[in-house]
Amino acid sequence: MSVPAVLAIDQGTTGTTCLVVGQDGVVHGSAYSEFAQHFPRPGWVEHDAVDIWESTCRVAREALAAARDVDIRSIGITNQRETVVMWDRETLEPVHRAIVWQDRRTTDVCRALRASGHQSEVSARTGLVLDPYFSGTKIRWLLDQDADLLRRAEAGELAVGTVDTWLVARLTNGAVHATDPTNASRTMLFHLRDAAWDPWLADLLGVPSVLLPEIRPSSGDFGLAAGEHLGITAPICGIAGDQQAALFGQGCWDVGLAKNTYGTGAFLLMNTGQTPVPSHHGLLTTAACDAKGGLAYALEGSVFIAGAAVQWLRDGLGLLETAEESAVMAGALGDNGGVYFVPAFVGLGAPHWEPDARGMIVGLTRGTTKGHLVRAALEAMAFGTAEVLGAMEADSGVPTSELRVDGGAARNDWLMQMQADVLGTPVRRPSLVETTAFGAAGLAGIASGVWQDAAHFLGAQEGGARFTPAMAAPDRKRLLSEWSRALRATVRWANDA
Repeated sequence: MSVPAVLAIDQGTTGTTCLVVGQDGVVHGSAYSEFAQHFPRPGWVEHDAVDIWESTCRVAREALAAARDVDIRSIGITNQRETVVMWDRETLEPVHRAIVWQDRRTTDVCRALRASGHQSEVSARTGLVLDPYFSGTKIRWLLDQDADLLRRAEAGELAVGTVDTWLVARLTNGAVHATDPTNASRTMLFHLRDAAWDPWLADLLGVPSVLLPEIRPSSGDFGLAAGEHLGITAPICGIAGDQQAALFGQGCWDVGLAKNTYGTGAFLLMNTGQTPVPSHHGLLTTAACDAKGGLAYALEGSVFIAGAAVQWLRDGLGLLETAEESAVMAGALGDNGGVYFVPAFVGLGAPHWEPDARGMIVGLTRGTTKGHLVRAALEAMAFGTAEVLGAMEADSGVPTSELRVDGGAARNDWLMQMQADVLGTPVRRPSLVETTAFGAAGLAGIASGVWQDAAHFLGAQEGGARFTPAMAAPDRKRLLSEWSRALRATVRWANDA
């Protein structure tokens, strides 16, 4: 008999992963492909939206072809958040390259809004800070480039959305223009408590409301994917931004449960239940999912560059051939040699929010080797996570007894042990580290009956590993102190322009 299954599409910043996840929790087929990154100016990052679409279709077909004896009941989508696509509603052709979440071109716009005294009200409504990271100012920038685009937008000829919305539009041949609360909450146009687009915010940012997609529950109906695209006709039943999908996939449905995803960036979320918790320590308040895929809330801290730093050492400097080598190189050293790497290539995220910061390596000596640089890149992920988790515990008043981890870099045993050591808290890694895709599968599968409920879904996961702290407290304190010193130097450099 065929196993009931879900096709999970995980459209990330540097590539797309597709998994065919069975009711038994087994990945019956998988595929992955990277796609081109475009850097037209320093601090600008773009993607070709058509490239995203075509690579998604290709990878999905490959994953489906690899699966045997499965019955695809639904499709789940998870995506890089804040990245903006604008397209023609009739032709479904993009009007510009997608502007990626890492992009900093609207720094001056955000600075002007802060100077005008809008930060407090924006934070109260959205849970966010005025930063180029979020989608709203990116949308405004696109409209400012061409007066005809603004005219067409106001006339209802154009549509805009995050990558989930773009994929849904293409999969349904334009029949559905929709997103979910987790993605909407990252636009700076969504009122967290009202769970709806906010007219005041749209007016502040100059975004015509007619451009925006309908907001639907994360687990539910997003239309029917036409058969000519993926080779199957199936309902799209689940959508969540990548970090909220990972939170769901890790089973973090109760207050105080936290996870960290180590991908291009590192993203730490803690479930705060049915009430949004304002942050006083530089974190974000964001929408998340409860056990039924309904609206819940979370605190979030984002480290913009994590695994991307290792990718840069590999592709930009040629210091290693594969990311997997980093664990061996770091472990071969007795210590870090006093070298600290702050990979602020696109600014600093939580809790500093310094868009003008750039990458900095400190502590270099004649004894520094490429191994020290690689180790420093891995340690930066652990240090950044520790800093954010500390802020999260202070905001929530809830101590973390365990950190759940996922993402590509979570496969690195050396990094996971270092993470447990600098936190002084155990780290748990599931057997399947692609929990963003698994979370999207769960949201879609619960809605389509593949799993009876969240407990049935989570019960399909087995195995994993647990890393317990082994570092002495004085050593932990010294390392974190030196990391803070490197951060201060980075921020001072940014402000001394």
